[in-house]
Amino acid sequence: MASLKDLRNRISSVRSTRKITQAMKMVAAAKLRRAQEQAESARPYAERMQRMLAALSASVAGQPGAPKLLAGTGKDDTHLIVLCTSDRGLCGAFNSNLVKEAKRRVDNLIHEGKTVSVLCIGRKGREQLRRTHGRYIHSASQEIGKDLNYDTARGIADDIVARFDDGEFDVCHLVYARFRSPIKQYVTTMQLVPFSAVEETAPGEELPEDMRIDTGAADAGAGGRFNFEPEESEILAELLPRNMAVQVYRALLENNAGEQGSRMTAMDGATRNADDMIDDLTLTYNRTRQAVITKELNEIVSAKEALQ
Repeated sequence: MASLKDLRNRISSVRSTRKITQAMKMVAAAKLRRAQEQAESARPYAERMQRMLAALSASVAGQPGAPKLLAGTGKDDTHLIVLCTSDRGLCGAFNSNLVKEAKRRVDNLIHEGKTVSVLCIGRKGREQLRRTHGRYIHSASQEIGKDLNYDTARGIADDIVARFDDGEFDVCHLVYARFRSPIKQYVTTMQLVPFSAVEETAPGEELPEDMRIDTGAADAGAGGRFNFEPEESEILAELLPRNMAVQVYRALLENNAGEQGSRMTAMDGATRNADDMIDDLTLTYNRTRQAVITKELNEIVSAKEALQ
């Protein structure tokens, strides 16, 4: 049985931990509101651009003059996976779910005989992948969340395009978390190269209807007759790199909102657990203290009776 001093120290330690988790919960809640507003504000523009490019590329795909970002290299041998995670932990299973999906894709591609490399955006993704899939990590970017803006996303997109132009990969996928609520984020994969407007979710998950990108209108309008100035291929050559930057920026914003929501939820749960632990330890302390007092009284009574 623990001594009274040990119990007091334990209660004091748990109370100190509770103060930290409570403070982290409040900070995450304050950051979540702004992050959620940014993510929701970026969605309409990003989704509309995806639908527009899907409609425009339908009439150009397969033609000799199609842009390389749309047509691809014609091969499917080398894959690049861009994994977006956070730089800091204590946010529940947020990072673990993203890394789990990246590992699943890497393992499946390796099993098919493909060559795979991973570009990690965020320190936690690199740390978790390094344990089992470190040989596939090509490069990593950290502290992106400190200065999260469109220029940062455009720099990442330009780096991906430069790698593609240098022939380093044939297909590129972006893995990130779509924000739904503080307690729910959907691990989502988007193909950046060659361009595709279709989003995939992790096995066992499915995006709600209101979060899906509707490409039906694009398919319906693909057969229409339109005159473009300049040509569709020239428009796509200009818009596809810009769309990549927009989608990367949107993914970073969604990830930031998901990180803050997960951290708020995790810290709320940790605070509740600390409260329960303090109650249990206090009850144990009181019972132990009562037992010690009772034992001392019994010893005094026994000593008195022995002297009589």
